[in-house]
Amino acid sequence: MPQASHRFRAPAPPRQISPFDGILPVDKPAGPTSHDIVDKVRKHFGIKKVGHGGTLDPGATGLLILLLGKGTKLSNRFLTGDKTYEGTLCLGRETDSQDADGETVAEADPSGVTREQVEAETRKLIGDIYQLPPMVSAIKINGVPLYKRARKGEVVERPPRLIHVYEFRLLEWNLPEVRFMVRCSKGTYVRTLCHDIGQGLGCGGHLAKLRRTECGKLTLNEAIGLDALLELTGLQHLHR
Repeated sequence: MPQASHRFRAPAPPRQISPFDGILPVDKPAGPTSHDIVDKVRKHFGIKKVGHGGTLDPGATGLLILLLGKGTKLSNRFLTGDKTYEGTLCLGRETDSQDADGETVAEADPSGVTREQVEAETRKLIGDIYQLPPMVSAIKINGVPLYKRARKGEVVERPPRLIHVYEFRLLEWNLPEVRFMVRCSKGTYVRTLCHDIGQGLGCGGHLAKLRRTECGKLTLNEAIGLDALLELTGLQHLHR
């Protein structure tokens, strides 16, 4: 009986990696949205595919991971990774957005608050906790982003999210401002952590400043500033 013939297809040659394929850590300035940064880089270097590995609010600064070309396939690795931030909690003023950009909804004198009391509140946040997302956020309920409803003065029911806070440490104490470092899981709203601390203390509080210093295994030390990036004509040897 004749043997069946087998045809073997030679593997396709590997596609060449271009200077526009990879990971580009950027030090985001305050002001532009994460999408604005993506758009600027795409247009400046003429790259067709540019994404990011997790947004930062417009007022936040620090590590923004840009994904170029084939690097966009790695988005899930960064979106699901843990994050580290340094920020400033301002006590005595509560806002509707839970950060400095929002309208004041309550005020109280925080002068009697002690460092020990704030540290006690931060300890309550360590571990697995359920966090209620803020109304001013991009989360969609029935297909509509929450921030659009918030602009109309609406408050809708939204399910709490399970997050994990590994560490919450105070760095500087200068009432009404408290500088801190927090290491947490994906999807954590740091401004909500600040809001909850203010609520626990009875004086209210909001996130005044936020800077992301780590995303997964990448750190801010590996990032390039946006202005310096946009002065370049090419990306060779700059990104991974």
